[in-house]
Amino acid sequence: MNGALEGRVALVAGGTRGAGRGIAVELGAAGATVYVTGRSTRLRRSEYDRPETIEDTADLVTAAGGRGVAVPTDHLVPEQVAALVARIEAEQGQLDVLVNDIWGGEKLFGWDVPVWEHDLDDGLRLLRLAVETHAITNHHALPLLLKHPGGLVVEMTDGTEEYNRGTYRNSFFYDLAKSSVLRMAFSLGHELGSRGATAVALTPGWMRSEMMLEHFGVAEGNWRDALAAEPAFGISESPFYVGRAVAALAADPEVARWNGTSLSSGQLAREYGFTDRDGSRPDCWRYLVDAQGADGPLDPAPYR
Repeated sequence: MNGALEGRVALVAGGTRGAGRGIAVELGAAGATVYVTGRSTRLRRSEYDRPETIEDTADLVTAAGGRGVAVPTDHLVPEQVAALVARIEAEQGQLDVLVNDIWGGEKLFGWDVPVWEHDLDDGLRLLRLAVETHAITNHHALPLLLKHPGGLVVEMTDGTEEYNRGTYRNSFFYDLAKSSVLRMAFSLGHELGSRGATAVALTPGWMRSEMMLEHFGVAEGNWRDALAAEPAFGISESPFYVGRAVAALAADPEVARWNGTSLSSGQLAREYGFTDRDGSRPDCWRYLVDAQGADGPLDPAPYR
């Protein structure tokens, strides 16, 4: 992918950590200029109170071969998003790739807690962060993206349309948020397709984000040590895997064939031939579907 996105401009909204960071870095590795936004900066942390910052992500983009630009932005504040897009237009004159990876809900939902017992303020805050932010960003950014044909919008979610349709996802609020983003990509595909742009929904598999690695008490270098406690973690993938999926989509001159559809990192790895950084090709969602019908625990190895 080196140089495949030279001269292209991307905005990764919510690029502080996890999938957003992996996507930003891989777009940079392909030669793009990448604007990275979020609320966690070197001067101020968001309510996550974590060490990752948008400046760190931007530096990683530049180190990978692109140009990273960190812009502190709260995507719930329309004025901040409008100012962000105005800056991109003034500095670049174009926007070719928009990745909506804004989330912020890990601490706001309870596993298997029914809606009448769930904290209402947390649930509504989750929906605002996961859905309203995407709508605000699309409203302000899409006019710039549509100025040139061939633009790509990637709506990041958790789960494919097929999987989520028949599976309860953790809680009423979490399920609603992730399903809403899937539908958002479908709606955007309808609105953008006739105007020369493409919109897709994209999900990673079981991703080894910074928070997930901490949960298991491991680092990326020794993540397999977690398999003793959770063998299914063997299907996991690094954040750079879904990043390579986005870079492949952005470089594909026939990307419009995916317009309005739901995609996964493992599916696109088979389509475009890329691998994770360790050379593997995990297909988490195929594994999960097969595991549902298995008599016992399923070995992740054949799905890598």
